[in-house]
Amino acid sequence: MQSTPTVSTAPAIPSVYETITRHRSIRSYCPDPVPEELLTRILEAGIRASSSGNMQTYSVIVTRDRGLREALYVPHMEQNMVLDAPVLLTFCADFHRMRRWLALSDAPDGFDNFMSFIVAAIDAILVSQNVALAAEAEGLGICYMGSTLANCDQIGAILQLPEGVVPVVGFSLGYPAEDPAPRDRLPLDGLVHQETYQAYSDARIREIYAEREIKGRERYMSVPRLRRLVEEHGVENLAQLYSSVKYTRASHEEFSRRVLDYLQTQDFPLP
Repeated sequence: MQSTPTVSTAPAIPSVYETITRHRSIRSYCPDPVPEELLTRILEAGIRASSSGNMQTYSVIVTRDRGLREALYVPHMEQNMVLDAPVLLTFCADFHRMRRWLALSDAPDGFDNFMSFIVAAIDAILVSQNVALAAEAEGLGICYMGSTLANCDQIGAILQLPEGVVPVVGFSLGYPAEDPAPRDRLPLDGLVHQETYQAYSDARIREIYAEREIKGRERYMSVPRLRRLVEEHGVENLAQLYSSVKYTRASHEEFSRRVLDYLQTQDFPLP
């Protein structure tokens, strides 16, 4: 007698392309904890990322503790997901571990410089994206937070980072409690250049940003807090909103000073 095949009830893991194209930033989370074995599996996928010289000059800080997340709430610019998500992940450029190993091995140390920070920062960012993709493939949601680098000094102090370690990027992690629509992206042919960089005409620039002008403004005007910003500053288009309201010169100069000062403190001085 022919046996009946067993039908698996396990949820199908989406393809990497499906995972990438379905990405949304999740800012509202269910209170359910992320199981330890799942988090470990995601992090193991993360550390398979490419790494300069296979030195793996990064560290990942997993923060679940409510008190620590409350402390991180302010330097993360009071974003609700810092408190709502059960896990925060902070990816750090880390030459502290490598340099300790060099000292123990009586090897020369040439990694106390800005280039070393850039190498380690790239390592950390590559790992973070691997972890994000693995998490989303498992049905979790994430939201990257630019405040990780912008306020790296405050976040570094809270996370007790030693010399040689700088927080570069981080995101909230948990089960989504919302299902936002995917955000628009600029057209591929406006971002990719064949063989060498191709100069843009003014007309082409306007064409590339035409859809963003419409959808971006629609998004801002649909959120009461963002609508108030638009109305208070009297901006006439999305470009003005970006540079006059959301990302001002003064704020970027302040964050630049903060990051550069912290790099000096963490022994990654500029030449």
